[in-house]
Formats: sequence, C-alpha cells, structure tokens
Amino acid sequence: MLYRQGDVLLRKVATVPTGGRRLGEHRVVLAEGEATGHAHVLTGSTLVLWAAGEQRYVTLAGPGTLVHEEHGAIAVRPGTYEVVRQREYTPQEIRRVAD
Repeated sequence: MLYRQGDVLLRKVATVPTGGRRLGEHRVVLAEGEATGHAHVLTGSTLVLWAAGEQRYVTLAGPGTLVHEEHGAIAVRPGTYEVVRQREYTPQEIRRVAD
C-alpha cells in the first residue's frame, strides 16, 4: 500500500526496524517546505513517528490524515509505513526535493 502527497511517499512495511527510536506522537511533520513554509503533516490519535538511522517510519494503530496546504487531505489506514522523501538529481548532488 502506498500514499503519495507531493514529494512525500508513505510505503507500507511490516515493522519499524529493530532499534528505532520514538520521535513524536499524534501530529508529526513529515516534510517542511523550504520555499513555501508549508508542511506535510500526519495526524492521528494513535500515531507514532520513529527514526531508524536517517530513515523515518510511522505507526498508526487507528486511522490518520495526511494534510498539506497545497494538496487535498489523504485518509491513511492503520499500519506501519516508511516515510520516503522524493529526491532530485543535479550534476552537483542528489538532494531532497525542495517544496
């Protein structure tokens, strides 16, 4: 199962990797816009954001909502998801897309 909103993709996975550390709950910013100041925000009463190295994961025991000022809200089903940020290539570097 996949959910995409702009440059953020949520990809369903079996579990958070071993050693993941808890970063936040209930309302988490998955990506902030460098150019616009807008943010991709996931909310849910049973939501936890995790870090495993540089990678981020979210667990939802109940339904959640992914919102952004320039995109329609997306209902997200319960589960565990890897948070993937879109990247772009330039001759100088590979970098995350600036919103």
